[in-house]
Amino acid sequence: MTIPLRSNTTTQGRKMAGARSLWRANGVKEEQFGKPIIAIVNSFTQFVPGHVHLHEIGQHLKKRIAERGCFAAEFNTIAIDDGIAMGHAGMLYSLPSRELIADSVEYMCNAHTVDAMICISNCDKITPGMLMAAMRLNIPTIFVSGGPMEAGVDGEKRYDLVDAMVMGADREVSDAEVDVVERCACPTCGSCSGMFTANSMNSLNEALGMALPGNGTIVATHANRMNLFERAAERIVDMTDAWYNREDASVLPRNIATRAAFLNSMTLDIAMGGSTNTVLHLLAIAKEAEVDFSMADIDALSRRIPNLCKVAPSSHYHMEDVNRAGGIMAILAELDRAGMIDSSVSRVEGKTLKTILEGWDVAAESCNEEARKLYLSAPAQNGRNLVMGSQQSMYESADLDRADGCIRDVEHAYSKDGGLAVLYGNIALDGCIVKTAGVDPSIFDFQGTAKVYSSQEAACEAILDGTVKAGDVVIIRYEGPKGGPGMQEMLYPTSYLKSVHLGKECALITDGRFSGGTSGLSIGHVSPEAAAGGAIALVQEGDAVEINIPKRKINVLVSDEELSRRRTEELEKGRDAFSPVDRDRHVSQALKAYAMFAASADKGAVRILPESI
Repeated sequence: MTIPLRSNTTTQGRKMAGARSLWRANGVKEEQFGKPIIAIVNSFTQFVPGHVHLHEIGQHLKKRIAERGCFAAEFNTIAIDDGIAMGHAGMLYSLPSRELIADSVEYMCNAHTVDAMICISNCDKITPGMLMAAMRLNIPTIFVSGGPMEAGVDGEKRYDLVDAMVMGADREVSDAEVDVVERCACPTCGSCSGMFTANSMNSLNEALGMALPGNGTIVATHANRMNLFERAAERIVDMTDAWYNREDASVLPRNIATRAAFLNSMTLDIAMGGSTNTVLHLLAIAKEAEVDFSMADIDALSRRIPNLCKVAPSSHYHMEDVNRAGGIMAILAELDRAGMIDSSVSRVEGKTLKTILEGWDVAAESCNEEARKLYLSAPAQNGRNLVMGSQQSMYESADLDRADGCIRDVEHAYSKDGGLAVLYGNIALDGCIVKTAGVDPSIFDFQGTAKVYSSQEAACEAILDGTVKAGDVVIIRYEGPKGGPGMQEMLYPTSYLKSVHLGKECALITDGRFSGGTSGLSIGHVSPEAAAGGAIALVQEGDAVEINIPKRKINVLVSDEELSRRRTEELEKGRDAFSPVDRDRHVSQALKAYAMFAASADKGAVRILPESI
């Protein structure tokens, strides 16, 4: 017995004559009625370089799916460029857009009763938003990203977006140098070339099992990126057939993205020193999948998973180098050899991770020829290129050096501790996150003096005008999901600390979040956030603050009695308690609606509806 198509609701029976008439106007052919309707969920926009090249690909996939007998219909989601929206009020809208993306995918797919979907994602909130929707819908789904951009090249030097930001604020760098870097740092279409949030999420999607090998690392401009789209189009038709005609539930998102798969994804994130934003997003995706996955799991993993890969902003390597070293499958293979992941999990290919690793681990004799060619996909380095799959440059050889190369084995790990860590203490009772891969080991144990600000803008001004000195701990609060609202990224203040040469001399703590481009002693996601009554709101100018990464501690060095006194004093303000008194910020109705339901970062900044409390 087969599973009835969801689309039968609008394509079968006399009562749906009107709907069928409209489907015909959408291009459905007579022979396609009763066949699966597959949604092509695109995120094309000309506002974001990670998506600017996605205009035609959706229609190309539509034709390929039609050749297999199904009807495919494309729709678009919004996409916000965090780099362009950053440093001003536009960043308030970035994280909330994740919920809008998830909602829009759910709305479109349920309203039109689609049977399956192929998600074309790439940048920061788009991939997690679509993944959240996939878990809600639980219909056959495969992801394929637009891929990373090539690193910028000037002579022998390579650059990325963060280099342009840091150098732009560094008074010791000449206008001429800044101009050169600005023009070359982002040379092609694709998501920014380092291990920033977009590339981190697209890499984690491979580990989660929802995307094919190469999803996170083949540069957008390479012809093999087009091949990946072709393979995904073929596979979604097979997955749809497997579920509806053979009742094979293994192809459904919730049977792929299991607890074991989430643990694998987080293990990968820690091993590769990915963006701290991935913590936020994995927690939110797991909630939609109804998977038991929490900060406690992340903390436990962070204590035993080594750092096997460092990519910009934590090193000179970029995503193209990770691809040359065997991509995400190479990292997973090293973790599997060390017994650190569960390779029995199922994937969109309809196979276990163990089986996929046998064919896609470039360091193994069993590696297939397709994989070897895919991981030799190279950047063209020929300047501005906004066309997907338009070049076929190949590396002469792979990077298989697991002792000193881009990807290390466990024996030669960059560090025994992983690239991310969870810290706890009296100003982060529910935890906070630090990207240890980007922290100089000399400041793993740091104590400094608090400089307190209620907005990112105020902190940036203080950093650039010299108010912040060596030994200070910059506290930026009321920038959490509820307090911002929207939980702004803090790439500008962290970059500016490097611009004024305080990158190894100061720490930054916030209930906001960081870009994947952030490095340094930058601690975000402080939970509970200030606006939710978190103790970060009680820190005062001049307080001593301790941060100890090896011991996973973060505390303001005042007594419990003093913190209690400060809390009582704050609560006496009534309705004005736990709100910024020195900030003038316009908050729109849309953002107020988001803030009303937003949970703190330790819960993934998801919306908590009143009946759920």
